Amino acid sequence: MRAIGLTEFGGPEVLRVIELPDPVPGRGEVRVRVHAASVNPTDTLFRSGATRARFNGRPGPYVPGMDAAGVVDAIGPDTDTPLRPGDAVIAIVRPYEPRGGAYAELVVVPAASVVPIPSDVDFPAASTLLMNALTARMGLDLLAVPAGGTVAVTGAAGAFGGYAVQLAKSDGLRVLADASPSDTDLVAALGADEVVPRGDDVAERFRALTPGGVDGVLDGAMLHELIVPAIRDGGGIAVIRGWDGPAGRGIRIRPVWVNEGATDHARLLRLRDQAEAGELTLRVAGVLPAGEAVQAHRRLAEGGLRGRLVLDFTAV
Repeated sequence: MRAIGLTEFGGPEVLRVIELPDPVPGRGEVRVRVHAASVNPTDTLFRSGATRARFNGRPGPYVPGMDAAGVVDAIGPDTDTPLRPGDAVIAIVRPYEPRGGAYAELVVVPAASVVPIPSDVDFPAASTLLMNALTARMGLDLLAVPAGGTVAVTGAAGAFGGYAVQLAKSDGLRVLADASPSDTDLVAALGADEVVPRGDDVAERFRALTPGGVDGVLDGAMLHELIVPAIRDGGGIAVIRGWDGPAGRGIRIRPVWVNEGATDHARLLRLRDQAEAGELTLRVAGVLPAGEAVQAHRRLAEGGLRGRLVLDFTAV
């Protein structure tokens, strides 16, 4: 099979088309023929070598990607799943494992990591759902703010931030969010109750709306210590890049490690159902042939995307 991988870490130019053996599904596993794989910021960390310690010394080639949409190609022996070959599905892939990530024509994943594609959603759009929405879902669950409480979302115009806003609203929470002037209408349309200008002093703006402080923050912009003043004493902050404080005032720091939820089938099914019901908005910034992964990573680095770029593996 063809994949997009790397043998040395570096800039986008290290990505190239490589040939790998077709993976064989084992017990409890499903093989998916990938039609689309979304490009996420975590893929750029993978490619650059910033997270190379997670390979535990395993040699390359390395294949990035955590989000795939495609068709079930084969099912491993003794696998308990209602899925059948030919079913259209989405999957979350753990790229640091030996088989690599989603940038490949074929991926093998645990059956628990695969769910049916939402109805009336194409493969590129479907591939933008699971990793970012699951990260937001896990963050909200870790914060455990009861219905009627208030959360703030930073980086609300991004993929994680947008899902965080929508999931928080579906949980019955009041949602404050930040945005640039050009993104204010977008973030409001996603469901934020109040939208303030983004920036290093955004905590002050959130405090002006909630003088006692918010119950929790989903920190998609990775403001870390800059957003802590927005949180009430004893509140919480969900962080997505491993920041560990200190926060003070009894504020709980909740790191979100999406890999830990990759086989939480019930959560994945719920996200799929919410996307099908229109509660989650799938945003595609553009679709490129998989062989143009270098250009996709360069465009992501330039910033300003509102939605995810997607690699088309029917056109490697």
